[in-house]
Amino acid sequence: MAALAGTPPSNATGLDSVAPRYTVGSVAKATRLLDLVSDAPLDGLTVTELARGLQTSKSTAFALARTLADRGYLRPVDPGPRYQLGLTLVRLGDVAANQQPLRQLCQPILHNLSTSTALTTRVAINDGGQPVFIERVDAPGTIRFHTPLGIPELAHVSSAGKAILSTFTDEQVKEFVTVHEMVRRTPKTIVTLEDLLADLTITRRRNYAVDDEEDVEGVFCIGAAFFDHTGTCAGAVSATGIKRDLAPREVDDIGRAVAAAAGQVTALLRGTPPPATDPR
Repeated sequence: MAALAGTPPSNATGLDSVAPRYTVGSVAKATRLLDLVSDAPLDGLTVTELARGLQTSKSTAFALARTLADRGYLRPVDPGPRYQLGLTLVRLGDVAANQQPLRQLCQPILHNLSTSTALTTRVAINDGGQPVFIERVDAPGTIRFHTPLGIPELAHVSSAGKAILSTFTDEQVKEFVTVHEMVRRTPKTIVTLEDLLADLTITRRRNYAVDDEEDVEGVFCIGAAFFDHTGTCAGAVSATGIKRDLAPREVDDIGRAVAAAAGQVTALLRGTPPPATDPR
């Protein structure tokens, strides 16, 4: 598959290049505060802890927390008080999920792929090059993977992420890795730009990406990109399982199945995939 020409990942939304000029500092701090609380222990954070996390004064942290609490985005809990996430976010989460029809569109495809491969299947949207998984179908049987939804994952260790990055040009990939550090997760993790570009070249040729214990030891994953009506990569479908001895032909069979599933998503989106490259 040829690299897809288009806007670089740093400008994937069309707004990033002008974002600093139009960013409202207080709003940015408020959203950062929500992130801090969401990552905190269940009992929440105190104003002192919020101020430390935001690197701001206690008075500023308190004002932000009280404003968000008044709107239901946070909930003060005594003693302290400590601040936890509020119920307004539950409502907004439901609305956001309902406004994202891709989950519903992909469910039958994921179910069929999971049944045919006996693997856990997921679908991710493309967030500037990072995969954000929005739906999952567990594999048949008792094995379950801890695969939370809605959280950006590292692109260079994920088959879905590498499938998405394979639709970028090499220059776009270079720009992406200058922003997103290539963290080592296992001994097999790709941690250099040269190796990543080589892997993406293979991914484009065969039309699917492979995570061979690069994110988690003992786990392998195969992913393939899908496209919207503009020919832009909208996300990726992936299949995950326990690493076992598979012949190259078996890996390719799974890869072709995942790529076919991604093609079905492209069709549902009335998408336009880029022309395939010569596989030789």
